[in-house]
Amino acid sequence: MTVDISSYPNLQKALTPPQLRKVPQEQLGLVCKELRDYLLSSVSKSSGHFASGLGTVELTVALHYVYNTPYDRIIWDVGHQAYPHKIITGRADQIHSIRQKDGLHPFPWREESEYDTLSVGHSSTSISAALGMAVGAQAAHKADPSQDIRKVCAVIGDGAMTAGMAFEAMNHAGDIKPDMLVVLNDNDMSISENVGALNSHMAKLLSGSLYTTFRESSKKLLSGLPPIKELAGRAEEHLKGMVVPSTIFEELGFNYIGPIDGHDVKGLVDTLRNMRNLSGPQFLHIVTKKGKGYEPAEQDPIKYHAVPKFDPTLTSLPASKNSQPTYSKIFGDWLCDMAGQDAKLMAVTPAMREGSGMVAFSKQFPEQYFDVAIAEQHAVT
Repeated sequence: MTVDISSYPNLQKALTPPQLRKVPQEQLGLVCKELRDYLLSSVSKSSGHFASGLGTVELTVALHYVYNTPYDRIIWDVGHQAYPHKIITGRADQIHSIRQKDGLHPFPWREESEYDTLSVGHSSTSISAALGMAVGAQAAHKADPSQDIRKVCAVIGDGAMTAGMAFEAMNHAGDIKPDMLVVLNDNDMSISENVGALNSHMAKLLSGSLYTTFRESSKKLLSGLPPIKELAGRAEEHLKGMVVPSTIFEELGFNYIGPIDGHDVKGLVDTLRNMRNLSGPQFLHIVTKKGKGYEPAEQDPIKYHAVPKFDPTLTSLPASKNSQPTYSKIFGDWLCDMAGQDAKLMAVTPAMREGSGMVAFSKQFPEQYFDVAIAEQHAVT
């Protein structure tokens, strides 16, 4: 069942990135509100991934507003959060078909749209892909300097950052220093209004041309004086430490900005616009709320991560009508039976306890259960 897009006049003006970029910045908040409402109406009628997309509405709008997509590249890690991206890249009228036969793919899919720059499922590959694209963009610009150099941005969640592959990519990027941006979408913590406002203001300052020019000029001026250069570096580190959290990302060679409020679309646009033009690897840490704007999903984002068709006016999802046990339930029961007979049996999951039917096992045999977070390589090895 389709949702009438004409009921969303502001969103209707922004159904492709070129259209979105014509919207005055002060009206982007209205676009975000209607995009979130349209997502709720659509997914409740079609089923699909839900809470993650609600949390990335403002980021999605800001990225496509600032970056010249699809020429510039945006790489979404995992893809659960990409429904808003699909809606404002020309697929709003098809969103009802998601996860249906011959319908839209539930994740970014290269064959589906030129805006989907990497086909992804799960997980932690975005920074590696962005690094490759950034290196390719530099090579293309060197071959033809008349072309604008393509900008590249990876969006990765705090869960996916637990995988070694993400840090392998950052370690490499910090070494060869291409122009690229990594956005960490952190939805596992909260940020108060005052701290959020302060950090948004400081992020704007730290990503702006005045601070950046001063920092780079100081480095050049002091480059021949190692002791003074080291002292200046420590002074900068202490200055930034007063307003932004200490972070490993700077040690990996990235210029770290944040954390900032990921639901302040104006602040995101201002900061992204500054960071888009900075040289070298950049890292923007934003804080969002999974399920943002829909109270039941905010209260229980795991339950509303992927949903069946439901009534948005009710406070609970419909009970499953399928009386047959799932494969994961059968597997989970078998696992508990076997663990009861063999204390040497261990279970390892990369943050897929519910999906793999291991909830009962984790409670009954906690000493034999290991959740290694979203780190498939580590789990398998």
